[in-house]
Amino acid sequence: MIDKPYTMTNEEVLTALSTDAEKGLLSGEAEKRLLTYGLNSLGEKKPVPLWRRFLQQFLDAMVLILIAAAALSAIMALQEGKPEGWIDVFVILAIVIINAVLGVYQEGKADQAIAALKRMSSPQSKVIRDGKQILIPSDQLVPGDIAVLEAGDLIAADIRILTQSSLKVEEASLTGESVPVEKNGDAVLPADCGLGDRENMLFMGTAVTYGRARGVVVGTAANTELGHIASKLQNIEESVTPLQKSLTSLGKVLGIICIAVCAIVFVVDVFVQKEPWNEALMTAISLAVAAIPEGLAAVVTIVLSIGMTRMAGRHAIVRKLLAVETLGSVDVICSDKTGTLTQNEMTVKTLYDGENIYDVGGIGYAPEGKITDASGNDAAIYGVLERLLLSGVLCSDAVTNQKEDGRYSCIGDPTEAALVAAGAKAGFRKEAVSAKYPRISELPFDSDRKMMTTYHSDIEPGVIHSFTKGAPDIILDRCLMIQTKDGPVPLSPEKKEEILSVNHSFASRALRVLAFAYRLHDGALASVTMADFEHEKDLVFLGLCGMIDPAREEAKDAIAVCREAGIRAVMITGDYKDTAVAIAEELGLMTEGYQSLSGAELDRVTDEQLPEVVEKTAVYARVSPDHKVRIVSALQKHNHITSMTGDGVNDAMALKTADIGVAMGITGTDVAKNSADMILTDDNFATIVHAIEEGRIIYSNIRKFVGFLLSCNVGEILVIFIISLIPASLIPGIGVPLTAIQLLWLNLVTDSFPALALGREKGEPDIMKLPPRDKSESIINRKMKISIAVQSLAIFISVFVSFVLGLRVFFVDSSDPLTPSRTMAFATLILAELFRAYASRSEHTSVFKLGLFSNKSMNYAVAFSLLLLIAVIYIPTVNTIFSNVALPALAWVPILLLALIPFSASEIYKLIRYRK
Repeated sequence: MIDKPYTMTNEEVLTALSTDAEKGLLSGEAEKRLLTYGLNSLGEKKPVPLWRRFLQQFLDAMVLILIAAAALSAIMALQEGKPEGWIDVFVILAIVIINAVLGVYQEGKADQAIAALKRMSSPQSKVIRDGKQILIPSDQLVPGDIAVLEAGDLIAADIRILTQSSLKVEEASLTGESVPVEKNGDAVLPADCGLGDRENMLFMGTAVTYGRARGVVVGTAANTELGHIASKLQNIEESVTPLQKSLTSLGKVLGIICIAVCAIVFVVDVFVQKEPWNEALMTAISLAVAAIPEGLAAVVTIVLSIGMTRMAGRHAIVRKLLAVETLGSVDVICSDKTGTLTQNEMTVKTLYDGENIYDVGGIGYAPEGKITDASGNDAAIYGVLERLLLSGVLCSDAVTNQKEDGRYSCIGDPTEAALVAAGAKAGFRKEAVSAKYPRISELPFDSDRKMMTTYHSDIEPGVIHSFTKGAPDIILDRCLMIQTKDGPVPLSPEKKEEILSVNHSFASRALRVLAFAYRLHDGALASVTMADFEHEKDLVFLGLCGMIDPAREEAKDAIAVCREAGIRAVMITGDYKDTAVAIAEELGLMTEGYQSLSGAELDRVTDEQLPEVVEKTAVYARVSPDHKVRIVSALQKHNHITSMTGDGVNDAMALKTADIGVAMGITGTDVAKNSADMILTDDNFATIVHAIEEGRIIYSNIRKFVGFLLSCNVGEILVIFIISLIPASLIPGIGVPLTAIQLLWLNLVTDSFPALALGREKGEPDIMKLPPRDKSESIINRKMKISIAVQSLAIFISVFVSFVLGLRVFFVDSSDPLTPSRTMAFATLILAELFRAYASRSEHTSVFKLGLFSNKSMNYAVAFSLLLLIAVIYIPTVNTIFSNVALPALAWVPILLLALIPFSASEIYKLIRYRK
């Protein structure tokens, strides 16, 4: 292996690798190097085994507390010898296992990006060994091999070009360049030359679109540019989403509170209340169960899954559940240009026939669109304009065709495909005109001449026409005449200046401009050779053609919506700066106060300066993969939640580094898709807007049911904690008001269905007019804490009063007043939760304004939970499991009235807190 081969001459590279340009390596030497350097393939990251992923689910603080509660319950069941004591143990362990299974199902950590990179390698390659050209598996390539390449070949290693002929290479997936780039093996480049400007190099994973070449392999496997991306992808750690951080923090806080309160209750009961230690322990276990929102993890998973399904219906596939909420808090979108903000299809936009300028409608390679004059009327296709369009079709090798899905694609050079499509819009179909005016010879394009010429018969009897296309300044220097409606006339200096002025105006719009000319030859001409370059002089000028990879119309609207939602869009591309800025201005990205930077300019910015620079930069051009990661990382250092969109290999590292990566599903490479958190199946930038809206709705709904569940848990803690401190002398017969299994039933079953219904709430009308959520703000912010405090206190009051009414009024004469009083407290708490679920549908709007029963899912959830409540109270044997007894009808009057207290408290709080 050698470092920076693009800085060396051909001879220096061959000497450094001890190889011969004509004979290649000897077979024996190639075998030795294969043993030294290894196979030319990209290894895969070893996936985490299923069993380890399952065990990792038990490391959560809340889960560990539940396991401890189950262990203590098992010890008590063994000591007391009561079979029914094992019910609590089995129920708690079942909950823990179910949550673990859901966690494994929720996130598969196996990374497929490396496998996708591996599949991109060419399966076979042509090399020179022992002086003969042979075909070998691409994974057998070694440094020093002489590779032979031609149009259509995938490049399977990094190669230093030795010789080439009219060579063009498609590097869009690696560098972001929207058109194939020309190569020059004779160039010797500076050490700081950017990836997209290394014209003497060929890179693994790219493809030859035109011409042929011979080169020496200088890098294989991980030592290629593609391999560097693969190794960096492996080293990038998965980022933690804000919701993950909040839930992790919540688990720790609840764990600490739970242990502290349980210890206090146990000590007070044993040493102050003089309760038996086993009863005190049972109270502590009940308190531990009350403190843990067992249903929270499952509800979060299910609601995120529902959101994923809804987003898939809108062409956005989310690969990771927790990425849904991250998308809703994104405030910067870093977007690749080619194929994301643009069509990734070169399109002719304007024509000039020496007299008039014409606009060409339509986008991409489809033969759809009109050619109009300056007045907007359909142009008459005859004379000079007809010949200009005809020359574009005939002097091109590309072919366009329609795929099964109706989209058009091209085979060959995209620039030529744009010319073929423009001709088709005027009725000149490639197949038809090629058959009518057969090509009899050609002079292929090369980087020295910057021209291409084709020869055609049958246009006029006894005459051969040659059509030449190329750079405008070069073509003009070779023209003596200009075609007019009256035929060829001398090309005057004034006319030449006019043509150059038009060319400049086209170029200032970031259009790629080609000039066309023709010449007549004797009909006896049969063929030409590369030595016949004198045919490319004394030409007759036909006109100019301006083309561009056009911006997506829907992207412009989407960017406007993003701006209204407080989201900044940034373009990051490997294309040229002028082209990038022109597209950015068209899309509305380049607004006042923002600048553009090239990769070279970015290299001069230090890591300390970059976080400030990125705040005022809207366009980055001619950037490398490392630049993209630097930009994304700098934005994150400035506390931005950053999204990166892209479709190429060059986007993969930034997709992984960003808070959320978004890949294109149609044009995107497998590498980009497998590195991303979300894939757009329609490649539509506007779909990101829908996904962001959905993400905001989902996060808002998660806040609603987190507040709903936690206020219940805090209320339960207050009930268990405060009542356990009340001495029996004050309230005779008092004991633990709720058992562990009752609390588990409430937390996991009764609360979960209304919580799921909250997760299906529709978004607020102004949700996309609000600024993104502060990255540092916890899901349980100050407003939610106050709301939880108000509702928890209301829950405690209603359950406490119900429990005392049972002990001292309804069942005071019973031999066992504690069990029916527990049932009253249990029923009051469940009904309070079901009524309160309606009030939780909005954090600031009254449920009566929303429509009390407008959420059908909530109605079904409440009705189902009511049926379950009746079942566990009145069905024999079932009620025994839950320590319940059948209640008399009269007991339901205070239960219903008391259950309305938390609902009323929530509505009154919203009325006072958000009255403005």
